[in-house]
Amino acid sequence: MALEYRLNAIIFGPQKKGKSWLGDTTPAPRVVFDAEGGSLFTPSRKVEWDTANPPPTPNGMWDTAIVRVLTYRSMQQGFQWLNSGKHPFRSVVIDSVSEVQQRCVDDIAGTNQMKTQDWGTLLRVVSALVRQFRDLTSHPTKPLDQVIFIAMAGEKEGRTRPHVQGSLATTFPYYVDLCAYLDVVMQEDGTVLRRLFCGDFAGYETGNRLGGRIPPFIDNPDLSQMLAMIRGEQQPLPTTSSAATLPVDVVNLAERG
Repeated sequence: MALEYRLNAIIFGPQKKGKSWLGDTTPAPRVVFDAEGGSLFTPSRKVEWDTANPPPTPNGMWDTAIVRVLTYRSMQQGFQWLNSGKHPFRSVVIDSVSEVQQRCVDDIAGTNQMKTQDWGTLLRVVSALVRQFRDLTSHPTKPLDQVIFIAMAGEKEGRTRPHVQGSLATTFPYYVDLCAYLDVVMQEDGTVLRRLFCGDFAGYETGNRLGGRIPPFIDNPDLSQMLAMIRGEQQPLPTTSSAATLPVDVVNLAERG
């Protein structure tokens, strides 16, 4: 049997730049674990899913099942359903893992300050959950096409990277096939577009292990189209602007390469 490529990825970037909208382009039907309320205004048709109950059945009326992540337990319950294989989904989006981690902090410490041993617990619990969700693309009976982790952006050691707390900030990018930065860039004619930085750019914790199947950056990205590129079903779309519109450190790297 031929190998069918699937994708797990981290998408991070500044606030209000379209990360939740990008998650809405994953193959449907999808489930979005929404810890920030970012799914409210995305364009797909939606239904709510309480993970204490079985997943909704496709009926032609919805594309996205929304899980309101008010407690960390809803993430754990949702994973159990997905891991059982008894679900209709092709994609999972966690929006955002930064806020999901905070839900775990709430469960561990409540309103109290985290103790030294609590940070170790946080790392173990959230790291395990992230890897469990990631491995759903390799599920033996119901593999998902995409598992996408959305994250805030933060600065550490002079690099812009996914914002998570503790040691997970170091290990998180290693868990996935693609770690990409989403931002808005200005064109020479004054228009703006969303740009997803997928390659190795100086000053950014970005990169992938996709063997050149996608370009270093993608304008107006669509995750379903990216999966088609990875599978060789679609050629990479041409970019609509030159490296001159990239941030200064990215321009310098592009000129060297």
